[in-house]
Amino acid sequence: MNWLILAAVFGASAVAAGAFGAHGLKERVEPALLETWKTGALYHLVHSFALLTLALYAQATERAIGIPGTLFSIGIVLFSGSLYVLVLTGVRGLGAITPVGGLVLIAAWLSLISLRT
Repeated sequence: MNWLILAAVFGASAVAAGAFGAHGLKERVEPALLETWKTGALYHLVHSFALLTLALYAQATERAIGIPGTLFSIGIVLFSGSLYVLVLTGVRGLGAITPVGGLVLIAAWLSLISLRT
């Protein structure tokens, strides 16, 4: 897996999602849903940066980052992705996926402990 490319794609898509929320959704969804979108975009961007930092760490140290990299990636998709889909479709049941994504992101952060030297 090329973690640097994945981090770049996640980062770019986070910026695009934030811009779409600010400009494309501002007049189309109620304020509470816009806040939900903003939360998704914020977590998307923050964890994209975490993945970027992790990818650069892997390049510098030649250490494998498969577990934390995979957890960050899955967490971004589940957490932010479920919020995006919830806002765009109004399907509230998707909100049940968001906490799973949050738990995966917590696991990703905790998995960094295994990288200590």
